[in-house]
Amino acid sequence: MPGRRLTQQDRQRIAAGLADGLSYREIARRLNRPTSTITREIARNGGPAGYRPQQAHQATIQRARRGTPAPPLAATPPVATMEQEIIEMVVRAGMPRTAARVHHDLMLAEDGRRTAAELAHRLKVSPASVSVAVNFLAQQGFVRRERDPRRRRDIYMIDDEAWYHAIMISERRTLETVRATMAAAETYGLDSPVGRRLAKTAAYLEHVSLDIMESAGRWCHLLT
Repeated sequence: MPGRRLTQQDRQRIAAGLADGLSYREIARRLNRPTSTITREIARNGGPAGYRPQQAHQATIQRARRGTPAPPLAATPPVATMEQEIIEMVVRAGMPRTAARVHHDLMLAEDGRRTAAELAHRLKVSPASVSVAVNFLAQQGFVRRERDPRRRRDIYMIDDEAWYHAIMISERRTLETVRATMAAAETYGLDSPVGRRLAKTAAYLEHVSLDIMESAGRWCHLLT
């Protein structure tokens, strides 16, 4: 029931959900708990990057024995709180959670470079989760992969023009949608209600995408 305390199994499921990139709301739904309960649990036990179910459970037991309340959310370091908020905003915008965490961690790297092992260790996720996240980011143009021939390992990088590449890839895909939509409009007939609706949609998306691509190119110098 939602009113009962979190069990060790609940905390293991929370950790698994974080590793899989689930949102707090989805984790809460699967545990039949309020989202606020999951948010507090993660925030008071290391945040999404440092949550450990066993340590979290032991800390809860110790607090209960001492009869002392859990530290308030305000005790979370400001920088950590800010980083969590940024990741949450990116997740709400549609990026998978683990991909958002990998992207954010690369942004914070002084040289914008990390190995898969470094990312897995820093984010406390499996190498497989890192691989899935990096593949997603690479497909979107946010990161690129380089091979270290000496150590036979991949290095993942985020450079100054990452956002430019990501925007251009996104808009090129939109233009592919435009072409498919226009073809469908012609199939239905440009004089038909469906054809006119599809043609208007295609025209709108085409103009917006071309404007965005032009603007991205015009302001690209701000990234260098």
